[in-house]
Amino acid sequence: AIAGRTDEALDHLIGFFVNTLVLRGDTSGNPSFRELLTRTRETALAAYDHQDLPFNRLVEALNPERTLNSHPVFQVMLAYQNDSGIAPRIPGVETAIRPVRASIAKFDLTFEFTEHDGDDGLTGVLEFSTDVFDARTAESIAGRLTRLLEAVTTAPDAPVASLDILTPEERALLLDSWNATSPPVPARTAVALFEAQVEQAPEALALLSTDGIRLTYAELDARANRLARRLIGEGVGPEDIVAVALPRSVAMVVSMLGVLKAGAAYLPVDVTYPAERIAYMLEDASPVLTITSVDAACDLPDGVPQLVIGEWTEAGGDGSAPRDADRTAPLSVRHPAYMIYTSGSTGRPKGVVVSHAGIASLIATQVERFEVGPRSRVLQFASPSFDAAFWELGMALFTGAALVVAPPDRLLPGEPLAALVAEFGVTQLMLPPSGLALMPDDGLPAGVSLAVGGEATNPALVEQWSRGRRMVNAYGPTEATVCATMSDPLSGGCLP
Repeated sequence: AIAGRTDEALDHLIGFFVNTLVLRGDTSGNPSFRELLTRTRETALAAYDHQDLPFNRLVEALNPERTLNSHPVFQVMLAYQNDSGIAPRIPGVETAIRPVRASIAKFDLTFEFTEHDGDDGLTGVLEFSTDVFDARTAESIAGRLTRLLEAVTTAPDAPVASLDILTPEERALLLDSWNATSPPVPARTAVALFEAQVEQAPEALALLSTDGIRLTYAELDARANRLARRLIGEGVGPEDIVAVALPRSVAMVVSMLGVLKAGAAYLPVDVTYPAERIAYMLEDASPVLTITSVDAACDLPDGVPQLVIGEWTEAGGDGSAPRDADRTAPLSVRHPAYMIYTSGSTGRPKGVVVSHAGIASLIATQVERFEVGPRSRVLQFASPSFDAAFWELGMALFTGAALVVAPPDRLLPGEPLAALVAEFGVTQLMLPPSGLALMPDDGLPAGVSLAVGGEATNPALVEQWSRGRRMVNAYGPTEATVCATMSDPLSGGCLP
């Protein structure tokens, strides 16, 4: 706001001639406060050249899009006044200065500063719209502005983005109190989580596939143990990477568990990937060994050390679980569990190694959000080379549920996937929104727990698929052990 008294003819007139100047602040490049002050001064002086243009004329010329709940051009007003502390002297009239407070806020926020003579300094008043802010929020904004002004007087040459506007209490609230969302789950290795289920219910169904194979936890454990002991015999242990280049199958799951039980980390290689990508992954990761099949081995690059998995894991040999004394070194939660190649920001695949440390917390959250348990059947839908495949494996085998394994042609979103879900009684699955959009209306039975992730979802999908189902939106980079955030169960009208 500016006085609007550039015409000398107004000097002796009593009246309100204030005009509004709209200024655009420029904080690009993270300037210091001193630099920002110079920019603002130049902007203000340039605006003063046109201060006689009435604000309403400016609005008419711009013709901005109008909304009923917001001012069309700006939402924050700043008024700066000088106050000598002496009331105006008018012959024959007794005068005094009194504040005027309107009952309706014209803008979202109005900051009014008054500079006083002498040592009284600067005082300020903040007027706020109660339709936008409550008193507590307005007081917080005023307090942060005060701290910002204190900070710039102490360090005027510091970048404005580096200036601290939070109180120690607010900082502790944001970083500690509000951020303490992790459940108190002791860290455990993936091996310990799986073996706990084997011990608890060895005869429970652990794995079933479309080719008719059904394994109990005890049977799956024995197969994985035989492979683990073979790997340990080859010198494989903690800190080693072992690639698993197998089609979706029981053997693939056995291999992943076997590598983990040996203490090593597995690198899942989707055998349907282009040969160039497979070659890059194997060259970049340099696994000490690649577990594969006779057929899949033909498509691997020459010179890759291989172990062809076969019937020897099914019977014979020592099927007991290896312990730290058997491994090349003791296994801890700090050791790598798996390695995933992401697309990378440059488009070139980037290998990410994930430790055991966050796995127990992930599983505990899955149990709570998706109500997974011994009677559940979890679908292995994701590509083995995506970390979502570990989400599925862990959700099943680390909770006492059963994992359903199927070839790619049975997993096509639409009628094939709907038929698979119905045939095997799938109760938990994770789909990208684009896949969910292709499902027939009756493709997922009521009561299914559904996770959506990997892409942005939309309210229409939530409206359609959350009814009668437990639907959760999940997001996270590979580095965060699959998932960093999960929504509460969604419902129609709820933004994901």
